[in-house]
Amino acid sequence: MSKTTTAPAGLFSNAFIRTILLSGLLLQIGIWVRNFAILLFVTERTNADPFAISMISVAEFAPIFIFSFIGGTFADRWRPKRTMVWCDLLSALSVFAVLFVMESAGWKAVFFATLVSSILSQFSQPSGMKLFKLHVPEQFMQAGMSLYQTMFALFMVLGPILGTFVFQHYGIYISIGVMGVAFLLSAGVLLFLPPDRISEEQNKGTSLLQEMGLGFRYVLSSKMLTTLGATFVSAGLAIGLIQPLGIFLVTERLGLPKEYLQWLMTANGVAMIIGGGIAMGMSKRMPPQHMLAFGMSVSAIGLLIAGLSTSLPLTLAGQFISGLVLPAIQISINTMILQNTEEAFVGRVNGILTPLFMGAMVITMSLAGSLKMAFSLVSLYAASTLLFFLGVLVMVPLLKKSGQDSKPESAI
Repeated sequence: MSKTTTAPAGLFSNAFIRTILLSGLLLQIGIWVRNFAILLFVTERTNADPFAISMISVAEFAPIFIFSFIGGTFADRWRPKRTMVWCDLLSALSVFAVLFVMESAGWKAVFFATLVSSILSQFSQPSGMKLFKLHVPEQFMQAGMSLYQTMFALFMVLGPILGTFVFQHYGIYISIGVMGVAFLLSAGVLLFLPPDRISEEQNKGTSLLQEMGLGFRYVLSSKMLTTLGATFVSAGLAIGLIQPLGIFLVTERLGLPKEYLQWLMTANGVAMIIGGGIAMGMSKRMPPQHMLAFGMSVSAIGLLIAGLSTSLPLTLAGQFISGLVLPAIQISINTMILQNTEEAFVGRVNGILTPLFMGAMVITMSLAGSLKMAFSLVSLYAASTLLFFLGVLVMVPLLKKSGQDSKPESAI
C-alpha cells in the first residue's frame, strides 16, 4: 500500500487505483453489453413478451437479494484478491459456456449468463471494497471512491449506446463473446493487485447464522435503521414495478423503435453525473434524512411525468429529473447508515438493508410482466409514484430529528 503520495495527482500514482479502475472499466463494458444485448435479443425473439423481458431483470437482481449478505460475510473470511480473480474467471467461463450451448439449448440460455455473473458479483464487489480500504491512503479515500462511482455514472450514458451498437452490428453471438472477453481481461488485470495479506480465519469461531442474528438484533435496536429499512422496502417495490417496463415507454407510449430506450437511459445517466455535484453541495446544508425524502419525492414526480408522457422530449425530461436526484438518494442513504451504525456492524447492516430493498424490487419485477398484461402502463407508473411517496411518509417521524439521535444505544 502506498503511503508516500500526498498530492492530489498522487491518486493516479497509486497502483491499486489504476488497477481497480481498469478492471472496473472492463467489467462495465461486459455488464452493459450483456444487459442491452440480452434485452434486445429477448425482445426480438419473443416479440416483446412482457413476462420474458421482466425475467431478464429478475435474473440480474434476484441474486443481489439472495447473496448480498452472504457475499459480504464471506468477503471478510476469504482472501479478497483471490476472490475477485476467481469470480471474474468463473463469470467468463459461464458466458463462454452459454455461447457454446446456444445452438442446442436455444435463446433461453442467455438468462444463465446474467444469472451466474450476477451471483458472482455479490462475492466480488464486497471484496473490492475491502481491498479499496486496505490499499488506498486515507487522504485519497473519498476522491478515489468518487472517481470509481463517476465511472459507473459515465457508463449509465455510454453503456446503453455501447450495448445497443454491439448487438445491432454484430448480433448476439459476438455480443456474448465480448462479455466473456471483458470478464477474462478483468481477471487478468486483477492479478496485478498487491498480494493478499489477510488471514482467511476471520470469523473467530462465530457461525454465519450467529453473525446474521446479531446483525438483525442491532438493526432492530435502532429506530433510524428500522425506518430506513421500511423506506427501502417501499422504494424497492416502486422501482421493481417499472424496472422491466422502460422499453414499453418507448414502444407503446412513444410509438418508437425499441432501440430508443438507450436515449432514455442516456438522459438518466447524464442527469446522474450532474446530480452528483449538486448532491455534494446539498449534503453540506441538508440533513441526510431530509435529502433522502426530497430525492425520493422528486424522483417520483419524474417517473410520473415519464409514465404519462406521449412526447419524447417530455419523457426524456422525466428521466432526467429522476436521474438528477439519484445521487442525492444514494449519498443520503450511505450517510444515514454510517452515522447510525457502529463500525463493527456496518457490513451486516448493509447486508440486511440491501436485501430488503432488492427483495422488494425482485417481487414487483417478477409481477411486472403479468401486471402489464392486466393494467395500463400509465397505471403502473402511477402506482410506482404512490409507493415512492409512501416511503417518504414512513420517514416523516425522523424528519424532525438529527441523524445522530437514533444511534443504537449499545452494541449487541
